[in-house]
Amino acid sequence: MGYLTTLMNHYGYMVLLFSFILELIAFPVPGEVLMGYTGVLVFQGKLNWIFSIFTAWIGCCIGISIAYWIGFKLGTPFFQKYGHKFHLGPEKLEKTSQWFEKYGNKMLVIAYFIPGVRHITGYFSGITRIRYRTFALYAYLGALLYTGTFISLGKVLGPQWEHFHNSIKKYLLIAGIIAAIVVAAVYGYRKFKEQIKEKITSGLNRGIHLFHSLRRVRLLILAIAAVFLELVVFMGGLIQDYLSSEYEEFNLVVSVLVRLMFNKTWMPWMHTFGLLASGKILLTLSILIFLWICFKKKYRVIEGAFLVIVIAGGDLWRELLRHVFIVVHPSPMEGSNLYAFPNEQTLMATIVYGFTSFVLARNSRKPSISIVVSLLTFLVLFVIGLNGIYFGAQSPSGTVAGYVFGGVWLTLTIFLLEIFRLIKKNF
Repeated sequence: MGYLTTLMNHYGYMVLLFSFILELIAFPVPGEVLMGYTGVLVFQGKLNWIFSIFTAWIGCCIGISIAYWIGFKLGTPFFQKYGHKFHLGPEKLEKTSQWFEKYGNKMLVIAYFIPGVRHITGYFSGITRIRYRTFALYAYLGALLYTGTFISLGKVLGPQWEHFHNSIKKYLLIAGIIAAIVVAAVYGYRKFKEQIKEKITSGLNRGIHLFHSLRRVRLLILAIAAVFLELVVFMGGLIQDYLSSEYEEFNLVVSVLVRLMFNKTWMPWMHTFGLLASGKILLTLSILIFLWICFKKKYRVIEGAFLVIVIAGGDLWRELLRHVFIVVHPSPMEGSNLYAFPNEQTLMATIVYGFTSFVLARNSRKPSISIVVSLLTFLVLFVIGLNGIYFGAQSPSGTVAGYVFGGVWLTLTIFLLEIFRLIKKNF
């Protein structure tokens, strides 16, 4: 790699072009590292950002097209017999085949992010006689995403790229697979639209029958119970990973990216976001929603009582968690709750804002108001968590855990509230 970086310093774009032609033909060229270094050179003003991406993209397109036509002309028998001599043996082809069966042609988009797979994707596409037009559409789009992502990250991270690129590759691969699944779902919907419509219509008819038999409140209770159970399972996974100290890499990468994406000009906004989770704001909000409940005609006693329960119980839940995690996994910052797991600010904000949002949406007659209230709540909770990470007062893992642990108590309380509401309505 040292030899490549020396060449990059002297011949920049030409090295970038031919390196990616060779890599996509299956030569051992460290593509991500090379693009990261290109990004650093862009950061230093030695290369142009857009032209660097364009050059690397052209190199990928040429390289993978050459591989496609070689695979197309030679076919399966050649690679079955001689492929192992240049790392394209039956095992590699079988593994790639499984990926294609799972994700379809969208695999051509995310294959670039998978070391060992991108090098044979072009050959495999040619061997299996994928139409060139289809191949080019997905492969060239994937090349643009691949080169644009890594060069841009190198530009953003600058000299810190070398320290973080392995972690970033892992998270980009996960994101790429998720994106491929989403794209495949959209494609599947378009292809099987009529069959899906029939299934949905049939499901809706059954749902209407279920709605009339269980009624609206009972369906709501079932939905809340399902969310509660999912959050409990998620909470268990978070605890297990925390006790195993699995979050160091995640915390480091997210913290750096947040600080790079939100520079010093965001500081006044971040201070404002922080106020949204202050004790005064949460107390004021709790008093206002309590007064609003008191002036209602229906269920004001039950909702008022559960407002007290959700806040008082949430505070006890927070204290219990603090003491439990201090015992089982002491904080490296002794005497400080800044990096508490779960984070107390996001936990209490989730409980207070979440319950307020639920009560307002539950009593609203207009679905549009319910949607707006819910979206505003998610936005407020997001910026509260962002504030803590931006100022280094909260760890990203603790922030996420605060949302989840707060959500567990919130959904449990709402579940009990709806049970009492149902009992009062029937008796």
